[in-house]
Amino acid sequence: MALSLSDLLMLGSGEKRLAACVVLLLLELFLEGAEAVPNQADIDNHLELGKEFLARGQLSDALTHYHAAVEGDANNYLTLFKRGTVYLALGKTRFAIQDFSRVLELKPDFTAARAQRGLVHMKSGEYDEALTDFSQVLREEPNNGVVFEQYSRLEPAKEQWYMVDQQILHGDYHNAINLITQLLELSPWSVPFRQTRSDLYIKVNDAIAAISDLRQVNRLTQDSTEGHYNIAKLLYTIGHALNALKEIRECLKFDPEHKLCFPFYKKLRKVEKQLSNAEQAKEEKQYSDCTAAGEAVLKHEPEETMIRYEAHKLLCNCYTGDEEFGKALTQCKEALEIMKEAQVYCDRADALIGTEMYDDAIHSFQAALELDENSLRAKEGIQKAKKLQKQAERRDYYKILGVKRTATKQEIVKAYRKAAQKWHPDNFRDEEKKVAEKKFIDIAAAKEVLTDPEKRRQFDEGEDPLDPEANQRGGGQHTFAHFQHGSPFQFKFHFN
Repeated sequence: MALSLSDLLMLGSGEKRLAACVVLLLLELFLEGAEAVPNQADIDNHLELGKEFLARGQLSDALTHYHAAVEGDANNYLTLFKRGTVYLALGKTRFAIQDFSRVLELKPDFTAARAQRGLVHMKSGEYDEALTDFSQVLREEPNNGVVFEQYSRLEPAKEQWYMVDQQILHGDYHNAINLITQLLELSPWSVPFRQTRSDLYIKVNDAIAAISDLRQVNRLTQDSTEGHYNIAKLLYTIGHALNALKEIRECLKFDPEHKLCFPFYKKLRKVEKQLSNAEQAKEEKQYSDCTAAGEAVLKHEPEETMIRYEAHKLLCNCYTGDEEFGKALTQCKEALEIMKEAQVYCDRADALIGTEMYDDAIHSFQAALELDENSLRAKEGIQKAKKLQKQAERRDYYKILGVKRTATKQEIVKAYRKAAQKWHPDNFRDEEKKVAEKKFIDIAAAKEVLTDPEKRRQFDEGEDPLDPEANQRGGGQHTFAHFQHGSPFQFKFHFN
């Protein structure tokens, strides 16, 4: 109930203060409401600023001011036309069509708006709608050369789109792709054209190009959840788990519980984590961790071929690094059956070297060169395999001490002490002593080579640094030359 001035005077002091506050609040709200109504000066200011930003090419800023101007006067067809033009420049076709259509409702004879709307229809591949708009413009302005040129391109484009359907029916996907590519020069905003070309790229096994078109489709349809899901699925199909995970997260931003994106996200997260763990472990040469993660990927993904390929490829490399050559060769074979890749052939060759199958290793390196003629790893690998093949006829210092090629210096010294104690010539007599002397010389030579970083590097590359022939070629002197004169065992060994 409203209070009169006399009523206010009769109220107590506390009640008077409360009523006064109410009156002031109502007055403030009234004044705010009055200020919220834009006047013509404000609208003109926004239009001027929009024009300035447009001249500088700052389309988003220009659009902001045109929005404000339209809010100030929603029935000003010129303001709507300007905003529609900016939408057109930004490629926001749906909003451009809405503004131009509203302009034509307010002023049906505004041919510039009709021509612009026809242009949007044409660029969107909506040729019938474009024909309607351009025809009406030409009836009113028969000498409009620009519109006539655009109009003349529409019927041939409609015929070409029909030809695309015919090519697809006959299975000529490559020619259909070429025809659509030509159409997209005229209609770059056509969702049906890009979607169809994406489908055709998948048919001809060009997934990267298909993904590129799908991204354009998704932008044109304002980032739909279905679009992000389709892109993620395709990325996953070609083995790009990390990019697929990023894409599916974009879907979940729109709908955190999306019925397709959420379950796919849970699977993707597991697989991508294990692939990342395997890759990191490989880089850090933690081969057992790498193989564990790679096997986990195969467990989580029993079907998707290219994801399994990525796992087999990692396992091929890491089992080789861990000197489990039999398992490595199995994984290399699985990977190469899916896709031939130079690096996998090189990993396979390294595993074959580990099993002393040098001829097969050379053939594997040669297969890598057929795929990548510039592969330095394959070229060097062939030379290494040939040297090791020749070296196999001589001593293998790793085998003599019974250690892996990745053994540390401490492990080598420990193995040497154990072998030296076992084969010390003082422990044998007669003919057995001669055998022991030979073994002991080999054991001492193995220790010398494998505990010296430079000599070990030479040996790993296929050169025996203690080979008399190699030393003669290099001008060096055999370290054990003094063993050739008299017995080398006229001294005592002390083992700590």
